Amino acid sequence: MNLALFDLDHTLLPLDSDHAWGEFVVTLGWADAGTHRLANDAFYAAYQDGTLDIAEYVEFATRPWRERPFAEQAAAHARFMREVIAPALRPEAMALVREHRERGDVLAIVTATNEFVTRPIAAAFEVETLIAVELERDAAGAVTGRIRGVPSFREGKTARVEQWLAQSGRRVQDFERVSFYSDSTNDLPLLDLATHPVATNPSPALEAIARERGWPLLNLFP
Repeated sequence: MNLALFDLDHTLLPLDSDHAWGEFVVTLGWADAGTHRLANDAFYAAYQDGTLDIAEYVEFATRPWRERPFAEQAAAHARFMREVIAPALRPEAMALVREHRERGDVLAIVTATNEFVTRPIAAAFEVETLIAVELERDAAGAVTGRIRGVPSFREGKTARVEQWLAQSGRRVQDFERVSFYSDSTNDLPLLDLATHPVATNPSPALEAIARERGWPLLNLFP
């Protein structure tokens, strides 16, 4: 049995869903266009250069919507899926996931974006297992702005994959082939763990590392 793991943003999607959701809450009028957009861009730049404080970012990113009624949150996300994500679901990415599914591989999307934003996106790819940043909720189910458990970010992605497999009595080493598709150097810990790492739509930094290490390069999007 083989394991196929996929990063999401700029790997299966030609955009960053976390940053795009931050732009979308401005469109909804839930956040100030000037200050929120500047902070959202600054956090995204920190992610790209490997200096992001994930806890600080999650508190910021959930602030515009976490106190809104659940029905309003759901309606906004449904609109986000229609207007932003659906046009970004490229056939090349869908085909890659489908190919692994048809081989009988165990599939998971492993992303540093939170589960509120990404669960419907994973469903659109027909991937049941989503390993994402889990949001802490209070007794009423409302998001608090804090992270629950280990965030699936950098080394945390490896830890969360191992935790997920352990729940069914498995280890990464139990799989003959472990593929991981990613665009970012933030994912080097999990790329190093995979038997078949694939630099997918890679950043220049990851492309340089992939060429040095002989990893395959895959460009799904022009």
